[in-house]
Amino acid sequence: MLCPSETSDKRLFKKGIAFVLVFISIGLSAIYVSEDRKPLPSVVEQPKIIAHRGANDRMNESTISAYEIAAEDGVDALEIDLRMTEDGLLVAMHDETINRTTNGTGKVADYTLEELRHFQTIEVFSNEINTEPIPVFKEIIDTFTDTEHYYIETRLVNGKAVMEEPLILLLHEYNLIEKDLVTIQSFSQKSLEKIKALEPSIPLTLLFSKGNFNLNDALSADYPIIGMEATDVTMKRVNELHRQGKEVHVFFNNMETQKEEQKRVKALNVDGYFTDDISFTKGLLGRKN
Repeated sequence: MLCPSETSDKRLFKKGIAFVLVFISIGLSAIYVSEDRKPLPSVVEQPKIIAHRGANDRMNESTISAYEIAAEDGVDALEIDLRMTEDGLLVAMHDETINRTTNGTGKVADYTLEELRHFQTIEVFSNEINTEPIPVFKEIIDTFTDTEHYYIETRLVNGKAVMEEPLILLLHEYNLIEKDLVTIQSFSQKSLEKIKALEPSIPLTLLFSKGNFNLNDALSADYPIIGMEATDVTMKRVNELHRQGKEVHVFFNNMETQKEEQKRVKALNVDGYFTDDISFTKGLLGRKN
């Protein structure tokens, strides 16, 4: 049995230990919070400038001319959205339908390539109407071969991962994977997992649509790059991803606020910009035009 003085001493000792533990906890919390008071460094040495659908501010988006202008601008990668035709060929088209960007209507998947050839992309620049064919992905590769980096977005076709295998075969045909000239992105983990199974060496980007970013999912996903919409980008999210060594690539849905948002995310040390204004982004990042 402890004497009264020993009991008192023991209580004081426990209180002292508890105080120390609380102090340490507060200190660690303060250190953690202080880290999030400023952005952590980028994962990459130099942020990447990714031409979103080519130089779409000066030429019809996702056309060979738009990609040629972007390449002349000296971007780090050409962003290419893929869709699959009814006869299984890959074409550059962002939307599920051709309604917005061409003089036709209907889903890409409901047309054969020969049928798609009857339509033209159409856009107005400087009061002039520009028209250009919808390019087959192979035609884009034939245009640039191994002189550009291809940042490709895949999608499910009627809920199935079917474009991935012909895509990988085509990339191997031109030795683009072997030359580290390919990054593949998708909102679909099913598609990314199919790519990973077919060719594990390709860097993959998991995309999150606007308002649907989930930090836990991003941190736990086995992909080196996370893509998110600008308004979902916060210092805490970028820092957490950087702590895990993941790159953060940002896309911008609002053309009117894109420049201000690029300035904002630059201060957070993001690693890549899907830009619709190459000249502005190059200037922002101190890259020569």
